[in-house]
Amino acid sequence: MICPSWLKYLLNTGNMIALSAHMAKVCAITKKGSMVTGRYSNRTRATQFNPCGAIRKYPNLQKKRVYIPELKKTLTLTISTKALKTIQKNGAFATLKKAGLI
Repeated sequence: MICPSWLKYLLNTGNMIALSAHMAKVCAITKKGSMVTGRYSNRTRATQFNPCGAIRKYPNLQKKRVYIPELKKTLTLTISTKALKTIQKNGAFATLKKAGLI
């Protein structure tokens, strides 16, 4: 839940993308989040016993400032490295528009 002071700040600045920096560890463009995976031990090759438990793996998220020439604005986004490659390939405006952030 966002506290009222944050909501007031976001409404005054008009920058609703700032919400993504303070929410869960999820990419703003590709929507990649954490996932639960299992470990693997060499012991399972010899026996059916697997002492390893489940662990949580997080995506490679980076906090980047992205300049959008069409809007003449700079935005700070928390995005995955795959999203960075997508921005490099397709351009910032097209990628953010397709993701619904603009």
